[in-house]
Amino acid sequence: MSSQLSIQGVSRVFTSPKGQATQALTPVDFEVRENDFVTILGPSGCGKSTLLRIVAGLDQPTTGQVLLDGVPVQGPGADRGMVFQSYTLFPWLNVEQNIRFGLRERGMPENEQKERSDDFIAKVGLRGFEQHFPKQLSGGMQQRTAIARALANDPKILLMDEPFGALDNQTRVLMQELLLGIWESAQKTVLFVTHDIDEAIFMANRVAVFSARPGRIKTELAVDFPHPRHYTIKTSPEFMALKAQLTEEIRAEAMATDTH
Repeated sequence: MSSQLSIQGVSRVFTSPKGQATQALTPVDFEVRENDFVTILGPSGCGKSTLLRIVAGLDQPTTGQVLLDGVPVQGPGADRGMVFQSYTLFPWLNVEQNIRFGLRERGMPENEQKERSDDFIAKVGLRGFEQHFPKQLSGGMQQRTAIARALANDPKILLMDEPFGALDNQTRVLMQELLLGIWESAQKTVLFVTHDIDEAIFMANRVAVFSARPGRIKTELAVDFPHPRHYTIKTSPEFMALKAQLTEEIRAEAMATDTH
């Protein structure tokens, strides 16, 4: 099966105003197939988010290129939906208007916009909150809205940068299940950055472990648990074994970061 997303020799060097160069990413080669759910796991500051921003077209690589369905990524596009850790809703628009924003920009007929937004409002459990503004919503509800907005645009690939990082533990677990349920039914390609090991295993069919900065993909692990997945899988011996292995990997990298 051919790759939908192909990351080819992508590196990133940042230069400070004084001309000091910092290598954030060493050349990364990585392939993501259609309907893959890949989590990228690594210590803080290892370049995970930089790679995601390059795939989103929000940043340019210093070397290499990103191809989506064989076409080079030159900048942001509707074929990639992005969800950030910080809540990025438009504060002056209500839930429904936020979700319909991209559809309106594309000139979709009003009745289709309504149909699509209603569908995703139901999927993310926000019925009854359509007319609420972001400041009237909890963090979890704001992220539900952001996910619904990204999915309503029907992107080829969903890019998620620690989308549940700011949520309390209980809400986070619910959001993981919600997103996984949507992925299981909608079959989207997802690239999901996290530093939470449980989250990385539970969500993914493949975990890519990043090294300490300058970042590179050091290990890839397949996660073969069946779908639909239930949170109780987190206490299974197989899950615990994967967690132990990844904890060691990340610990080694975090210690390498400390010695840099």
